[in-house]
Amino acid sequence: MRTAPVDFSNLCLHTMTTKPWSLTEAIEGYREAGIPAVTVWRQHIEPFGPKKAGTLLRESGLKVVSFCRGGFFPAVTERERSKAVDDNRRAIDEVAEIGAPLLVLVCGAVPGQPLEESRKQVADGIAAILPRAESAGVRLSIEPLHPMYADSRSAVNTLKQANDVVETLGGAGLGVTVDVYHVWWDPDLEREIRRAGANGWLASFHISDWRTPTRDLLNDRALMGEGCIPIRRIRDWVRAAGFTGHDEVELFSDECWSGDQTKVLERIKRAYATCLAE
Repeated sequence: MRTAPVDFSNLCLHTMTTKPWSLTEAIEGYREAGIPAVTVWRQHIEPFGPKKAGTLLRESGLKVVSFCRGGFFPAVTERERSKAVDDNRRAIDEVAEIGAPLLVLVCGAVPGQPLEESRKQVADGIAAILPRAESAGVRLSIEPLHPMYADSRSAVNTLKQANDVVETLGGAGLGVTVDVYHVWWDPDLEREIRRAGANGWLASFHISDWRTPTRDLLNDRALMGEGCIPIRRIRDWVRAAGFTGHDEVELFSDECWSGDQTKVLERIKRAYATCLAE
């Protein structure tokens, strides 16, 4: 019996998923693998500069879904916080130059600083850059991170906290990112996804899986279906809330980075076909 071909039209890869590849290698590899869309990480445009990177991406035919990452607003001193704001304004300019519609924010935290203060500094930092983003036609998206990163990577750890910031600051230029790796454990997740969808805040959706047992808290994400996250269930919630964007594979994995990246792409496609393809 012949089976219908798998639809990969909604599949997007982060260049961090194939970290060993340069931007040009990623573009070539994704095109050859039939992957139609890309989210570009800042480190992958640095060797080219945003103007040249933008030209390469436009000529590639790949859809540029978003740009990672901005954020890291909290700091002990006002001078450091000001530097972070300036760097995020530069990131917005880079996003506009390469033609991406969205800048994903990993909000940051300061070890030993009360989380309440870090969260206030996050909101203040986003408020400071939001006018620049709106004038550039770039949307900002707050990505909550798993609480295991609350010490230094992000004081925004639940979708509710991210939604609250968006609601407080307002503006059509601000949304939230649902990354299953970071929020799958949250008992309020479905409700907060509905809340974000009802207000038009759902900006992007990231997928990978949680390996059990996890060998490294940063760089041991698993391919979809190889861990314990109910990915399809969460994707169904996101779709039901009105999100129509891409399924973005964001895979931090020393195991995958150490191998043949072309074979990694084939593994990703098989995992996606099994877990999420329509």
